Amino acid sequence: MAKRDYYEVLGVAKSASEQEIKQAYRKLALKYHPDRNKGDKQSEEKFKEATEAYEILRDPKKRAAYDKFGHEGVSGFDGFGRGAYSDFSDIFGDFDFGDIFEGFFGSAFGSRTRSRKGRRGPDIQYDLSIDLEEASSGKEVQIKIPRNETCEACGGTGSKAGTKPAVCPVCNGSGQIRQTQGFFSITQTCYKCKGEGKIISTPCSSCGGSGLKLHKRTITVKIPAGVESGSRLKISGEGEQGPNGGTRGDLYVAIHVKKHPFFERHGNDIISVLDLSFPMVCLGGEVEVPTINGGMAKMKIPPGTENGQIFRLKGNGIPYLGSYGRGDQLVKINIRVPKKLNPRQKELLKEFSTLDGEEVGHGGKEFY
Repeated sequence: MAKRDYYEVLGVAKSASEQEIKQAYRKLALKYHPDRNKGDKQSEEKFKEATEAYEILRDPKKRAAYDKFGHEGVSGFDGFGRGAYSDFSDIFGDFDFGDIFEGFFGSAFGSRTRSRKGRRGPDIQYDLSIDLEEASSGKEVQIKIPRNETCEACGGTGSKAGTKPAVCPVCNGSGQIRQTQGFFSITQTCYKCKGEGKIISTPCSSCGGSGLKLHKRTITVKIPAGVESGSRLKISGEGEQGPNGGTRGDLYVAIHVKKHPFFERHGNDIISVLDLSFPMVCLGGEVEVPTINGGMAKMKIPPGTENGQIFRLKGNGIPYLGSYGRGDQLVKINIRVPKKLNPRQKELLKEFSTLDGEEVGHGGKEFY
């Protein structure tokens, strides 16, 4: 039976990147792995087919030969169907076992020796509330975050000062126990040391043997102009300290923009409502309008302006994030109706109404 095209097997285009090929194979490996499909010969064959395709396409030289000559060009490379599955690391060496095989063998398998060498610390999220003006102009703020850092008393070893951790007698310091199941060689986390490769007999009294201790740190966060509510700012290396000397995680600052009493944001535009008197909208004039940057902008009101009419003040909106320019300010007109009138005002309005062919002020009630 003729072999299928390797790109077709993985479901990727011939122009696929190395990362796309890896992701495609990861998905197929999870779906067709024999330990998830006990006794299913079809799944086993698909798993082998996908692994063979990945083994060729992940290697630049093999892939180039395959692209030029097809299966004949790599016939000396494959080695599949002849005991190629003697060890996971032969096939999945560049993958994260914790991601792929934790579902097969439990979380203990996923932790492997990496924990002993020092894992990356967890990420931290901090929720930060800011005003709309601050979102528009940008600013620097200082925040205090609690995070785990290397214990100063023991230097991160977890052992009391003057003592050292002992090598685990079960795994001899590797943090792993290797077992063979059929044609697979399976490595599991050592049950004695939990993958650390060492046993702490006298824990540090300051950190309780974890090697980490909680501290509060002040971090300066630069908020860029134009940031929106729901945005997350990443600050690399400011998260939790990893155990056993591992690198720090990252800090994510989640932005929440408070509701403004006068302005309403729509994308990069700002909407505001401006109250005007009846004479102003009838006769026209010039008014000053508050802007998001704290200043005042002059705006002309043409005679005959209607209630609800919208005027645009170009460039008075929110800056475009990471780019040039700003949105606009949209000013919606609201005609202000006075609740109380003095006698002279009533007289003038009645005269105006008479000239306009209407009779007003008979039988109505005034609302206060």
